[in-house]
Amino acid sequence: MAESWRVIAREQRDELGEGPLWSARHNAIFWVDILSKFVYRYSLADHSVQSWAMPERIGWVIERSNKPGFIAGLQSGFYELELEPFALRPIVDPEPEFPGNRLNDAKADRHGRIWAGTMDADIVETRGSLYCLRPDLSVRRVDEGYKVTNGPTFSLTQDAMYHTDTGLKTIYRFDLSPEGELSNKRVWLKFTDEMGNPDGMTVDSEGFIWIAHWDGARVSRWSPDAKLDREIRLPAPRITSMTFAGPELDRLFVTSAAKGLDRDKERYAGALFEVDAGGVRGLPPGSFAG
Repeated sequence: MAESWRVIAREQRDELGEGPLWSARHNAIFWVDILSKFVYRYSLADHSVQSWAMPERIGWVIERSNKPGFIAGLQSGFYELELEPFALRPIVDPEPEFPGNRLNDAKADRHGRIWAGTMDADIVETRGSLYCLRPDLSVRRVDEGYKVTNGPTFSLTQDAMYHTDTGLKTIYRFDLSPEGELSNKRVWLKFTDEMGNPDGMTVDSEGFIWIAHWDGARVSRWSPDAKLDREIRLPAPRITSMTFAGPELDRLFVTSAAKGLDRDKERYAGALFEVDAGGVRGLPPGSFAG
């Protein structure tokens, strides 16, 4: 692997690549380009990339445990999504009072609930919130007051959840009960200007938290007590998220964005990378139980 990374070969670059998801069911990585309104699938078997155009901005897809297809977060709320054949069915718009908001980032916990944040699509107003979509398809607001919601992930035992306000350079830690109640919100880590802004996150099999650095050109690995373990530099400034993948969960795939950058100067901006994680393995991604 050249340096500690390689670029997944494909013709185009993502305006705002996000939401990478490992699917053992498909032996593939799924991810989205939020602004260009696409869902992508990269096959680990034959290295092919397929794409599906979406009717509006899409922040993420999460697989369903007991049904085919996905739950997806779009501009106008939560949807059921099937790709082959294509079908898109609305579940709920959590914020009809804010048509300028959109869903931005999400993860499913081991109980099959989806935790997803909203944000002002124009990144002007501080009106983002954090929601929990339960397997019965009910949704509730659990926190609010965010500029740019990002990166929810969970501790190894899932008794804690990490959630980010990228606009404030701050990652929060909540206590998380088995019943899905959040409490004891506190600042877990605050980025310096040199670090960029914290974006997507994931937790590995040793309980360390991996963070993507928007305008920081790297991913980093942190202990649960917020001590930096390592950094992996990448040739794109705006790194957005990552997922461990493969049958052994020992391959790390990282998304990035070309939004706001000179593509002639930043030739790798918006690429999908595979990164050498130094022997670290990930955890199977959560799926939605509804």
